Formats: sequence, structure tokens, C-alpha cells
Amino acid sequence: MNAFAAADEVWAAALIFARLGAVLLMLPGIGESYVPPRIRLSLALVITLALWPVLTALLPPLPASLGATVGWIIREVLVGLAIGAVLRAFMTALATAGEVVSLQTTLSFAQTANPLQAQPGTTIAAFLTVMGVTLVFATDTHHLFFAGLVGSYRLIAPVQPLIAGDFTTLAIRTLGDSFLLGVQLAGPILVFALVLNIGSGLIARVMPQFQVFFATAPLSILGGLAIFALSLGTLGTVFIDRYRALAQVFVSGGAGG
Repeated sequence: MNAFAAADEVWAAALIFARLGAVLLMLPGIGESYVPPRIRLSLALVITLALWPVLTALLPPLPASLGATVGWIIREVLVGLAIGAVLRAFMTALATAGEVVSLQTTLSFAQTANPLQAQPGTTIAAFLTVMGVTLVFATDTHHLFFAGLVGSYRLIAPVQPLIAGDFTTLAIRTLGDSFLLGVQLAGPILVFALVLNIGSGLIARVMPQFQVFFATAPLSILGGLAIFALSLGTLGTVFIDRYRALAQVFVSGGAGG
């Protein structure tokens, strides 16, 4: 082995591969079940070789015992899974927005397979999640993921103790922000549904014999989908801007980013 690489060099590459492979396992688009594992492993290996000269100085030396070696590998895998889980959790904002829109337009009964959640969901939520992944790659946001991997070695350095408390705070804040963003993205539909329901209630009070439901159900679907289509561009722009801001937290190497 020394003819090709020293033991310390192989150890450094293994540590980088452990964190990077775990992150790629959770990343939106790359870490989906329909992506062949061979493709993900090959991508992780190529990126590891690219980042190895940059990150070697930030890694601990080769331990003397097998137990310490396994412990370092497990630590890096857990850190990678945690980073990937945070980046993936923010994608639930689009699923939340889709569920809200479906409920307000009475289309929640239309179920389809959601490729990002591996379970059935409303058709609009599945459409928004697929659109979100497409925007991530179309706007080169996935480049921030790889830059964030380098920044994560400053934010969560292997030679320093794990900042479990800060990372837990970041994860909880990310989940809360994703839910809030999902409701905000569905804001135009919520306003339309509120106005329509208030108007329907007033009509029902004035004309009790009038079949309000049969008259307002088509209007709710057509009007809701029309407003949803008109706000789709703004929805995608707001989401990708917020998602890039989240990725910048790891790129900058500090929670204040």
C-alpha cells in the first residue's frame, strides 16, 4: 500500500468518505431510493478524492487502536447523517404547502406516490416536492452542498467535541422554519379560501334553501388552482432563496450564517 498511499493518507480519505457518504445518503435528489447505490458511492468517492487535499490538515491522525479507529468512523457517519437530515428536513416546506393547498381546494383526496417521502401524498404536494428538487439542481444550489461539506469541517471539526446541543437547536429551528415557510407559501390560497368560505357562509345565512356547497365547490377548485398557478413562480423563488440561506450555514462554517 505504501507504493500508492501512506496509511495516514488512506485514513484521511476514509474519514472524509464516511462523512461525505452519509451526507449524500440524505441529500434531496441524490439520496433518493430510486438512485442506484453504485452511483451514490461512485459520486462520494470522486468528491472524496477532490476534497482530500483541502481537508487533510483538519483531520485527526491515525489512531493506534482498532477501537478508536471504529469510533472515529462512526462519529463521522453520524455527523454526516445529521447534516444531511437538516438539509432534507427543509424540503418538507414544499410538502406542507402542497397539503395546505390541497385541503383548501378540496383536492386532498387525490393521492399519488411522493418520490421524496416514499409514501403516498396529495398530488399537489408531490408536484411541489419534485419541483423543489428540480430547482435545487437548475439553480446550482447543489454546489452549495459540496461547499458546505468543506465548511462543515470548521463548524463541526473532527478534532473538537461534538456540539450536540447547538446542532439539536439548528435541527429544531429548521423544522419550525420549514413548517412556517410551507404555510407562508400557501398564503394566497389560504386568503382565497377564507374569503370564499366567509362569502359562502353569508349566502347560506341569507338564502338557507340555496345549495351553497354545490355552487362553491367548483369555484373553490378552479379559483384555488388559478391562484396557485399564478403564484407558482414566486413560490419557487422564495423557497430556493430560503434553501440557499440554509446551505450557507454550513458553507460559512458557523451557525450564525
